[in-house]
Amino acid sequence: MNSQGFLIEALNNFFAKLQNRFDSLGFVSDFIDKIIFILIGQVIFLSTFVQSEILGVIALLVFFLTVFQLFIKKNEQLQMNVFEKFLFVWFLVVIVSLFGSSLFSLSLKGFFKTITYMGFYFSAVQFYRKNINLIMPTLCLIAFCAISQGIIGIIQNFRGIEEISTWQDTSNINPEDVLTRVYGSLKPLNPNLFGGYLIASIPSIIGCAAYNFNKKKFKYAFVFSLFLILTVISLFLSGCRGAYVAFAFMLACFVLYFGKIIYEKNNEKFKRLYFTLVSFFMALGTGAVLFVSSIRTRILSIFVLRADSSTSFRFNVYKAAIEMIKDNWLFGIGVGNKNFREIYGLYMKTGFDALSTYNVFTELWVESGIFALLAFLLFLGFIVKGAFSYIIKNQQNRLIVVVGMISILSVMVHGLFDTVYFRPQIQFIFWLMTAFISSVLYTDNCKCS
Repeated sequence: MNSQGFLIEALNNFFAKLQNRFDSLGFVSDFIDKIIFILIGQVIFLSTFVQSEILGVIALLVFFLTVFQLFIKKNEQLQMNVFEKFLFVWFLVVIVSLFGSSLFSLSLKGFFKTITYMGFYFSAVQFYRKNINLIMPTLCLIAFCAISQGIIGIIQNFRGIEEISTWQDTSNINPEDVLTRVYGSLKPLNPNLFGGYLIASIPSIIGCAAYNFNKKKFKYAFVFSLFLILTVISLFLSGCRGAYVAFAFMLACFVLYFGKIIYEKNNEKFKRLYFTLVSFFMALGTGAVLFVSSIRTRILSIFVLRADSSTSFRFNVYKAAIEMIKDNWLFGIGVGNKNFREIYGLYMKTGFDALSTYNVFTELWVESGIFALLAFLLFLGFIVKGAFSYIIKNQQNRLIVVVGMISILSVMVHGLFDTVYFRPQIQFIFWLMTAFISSVLYTDNCKCS
């Protein structure tokens, strides 16, 4: 490994001294590892139906157990991949933004959420670097939760559900073309959150199907593929247009990746089968859009811009967000949606209240300033660079990196149109996917050093 820098080296030396002193407690570390794995699983599972406060408590417990291990477990160390250094810079800038906020107490609440997510990410990285073999079971759990939400969404569509908010502009739509927007069991009940959650999770289902196919467990691969179709149907029933765009991006990425694998095998039979399957699913998707009028109408509404009230509302919020950025471009207003709402009220157009800017990148700029945005973009750029380089050069664990990278990028594509990314159900999956990539790249770097 390359030098980790003065701070990391100093911390590792400090932990090494503590580990020598508390060496007698090292026997409990394996037990703590089991607890951490169970708690990570609980975060994934419970996120499908409990309030965010409970998830935060469990995530913090995972973090405290991880820190405790640094005190007692021999040779436990901190290590950082290149992209994590930019993530650390982003976090430092967020701290500066916090102390510069005019609404410090409200921003502090948002900062505590940021600490929770970063602590969870740090814990996941520390755990999975030592337990690469447990990444695939975790992906299976994410896939299971996504499938369960997909099934719930389909049931909601057929049984009918109460629309608890104005989620679709029906003023210029025939009643028979109005889509019943499903929302699963995620809290708070919201179809855009539901769509964003499926965008983050569907790559896990595809990964599980590909993994079983590669292991020649064709029955399991078929079952995952079948549930994948049901979950994608549920995604479209959410009516989340940002998720539609993100899914198209996700699909293109997987088509390119599996096409690369097929050409590597240089088997004409597999090539024909692959193109047949791709053509079939493209025809199936095109048919659904052409013949299911409610979905067709929802997709076409993306392009009417100001003629759609939801899109027009977002344009008004974007305009206000730009004015906020002009006045707070350096270090932002401080993190947190409560802090945002208070200050947004000074800029908003009357009647267009909002919880966020409806764009992840403008939200980062508004909350923490230009340096935080640049650091986050560099974090994304370097993780994609590292992941892409690994995919090109390696066979082992390549599928994990592919699933993680496509999930992360798909969430960011969705984030161009909505900020449900900041909801814990999506953020926890986002940081887990990042941790999976970090763990694989770290292991590969150790082998190369």
